[in-house]
Amino acid sequence: MSWWEAAILGLVQGLTEFLPVSSSGHLVLGKHILGVETDPGYGIIFEVLVHFGTAMSIVVVYRIELIRLMVGFFTAAVRPSRYSTSWEENDDFRTSIYILFTMIPTGIVYVLFKDRLEALFSDPRATATMLIGTGILLLLTRLRKNPDGPMNPVKSLAIGLAQAFAMIPGISRSGSTICTAIYLNVEPRRAADFSFLMLLPVVLGATILKIGNFLSATSSNGYSEALGPLILGTFVAFVSGILAIKIVLRFIREGRLHFFAFYCFAAGGVGLILL
Repeated sequence: MSWWEAAILGLVQGLTEFLPVSSSGHLVLGKHILGVETDPGYGIIFEVLVHFGTAMSIVVVYRIELIRLMVGFFTAAVRPSRYSTSWEENDDFRTSIYILFTMIPTGIVYVLFKDRLEALFSDPRATATMLIGTGILLLLTRLRKNPDGPMNPVKSLAIGLAQAFAMIPGISRSGSTICTAIYLNVEPRRAADFSFLMLLPVVLGATILKIGNFLSATSSNGYSEALGPLILGTFVAFVSGILAIKIVLRFIREGRLHFFAFYCFAAGGVGLILL
């Protein structure tokens, strides 16, 4: 993978991770259009690291909220006798637990279907079809008028299941989780914030799992010269991710999330025609 290819794919990842248009789908289609061919192991590591770059953009944008969540969680953790009180009175503690709940279905689906899911990344036509599916998910949010409800454990598990479903390339992670929360009557801005924050433990966990494999393969497979493009792609994803978060929050605030559906229909349709 060349430097300019890494920069373009990093930009695609950073923008589409938070815009509800499927980052994995765009990476699959982008690699196919650019003619990027890499060792399968290297390709997976690239995707993990650019996802890590976008995760760091969440840390920057939500740094104050993350501090509150960690303080709320660890304050309750060191005082288990006050757990029930913390649950009732501390919204930050409840939110941190809800985020942990989302990891349950995501982890189960990944363990059971890991190989099948990774195989889908080599099928651009299936990815284009799933992009159209993402468009339908977004458009259906118009049926839920003025959602204003809170989060709860059942809703968080359902949103975690939506995140697991989004491991299929072409299904937007942010789109499916935000839409699911809105379908369940969660207030849209809270749905978006929760969707972005729940990405952190998943991406950090995937990075830890994959980075060891990459470092061991670097010496044996001659990947050392490819470290530069990896770093560049990760940095571009980080910077563009910050911009994408702000764009999505603006569309959420203006009630225009469904506008992204038309882009998904167009991108999926063009992908099916060209591929």
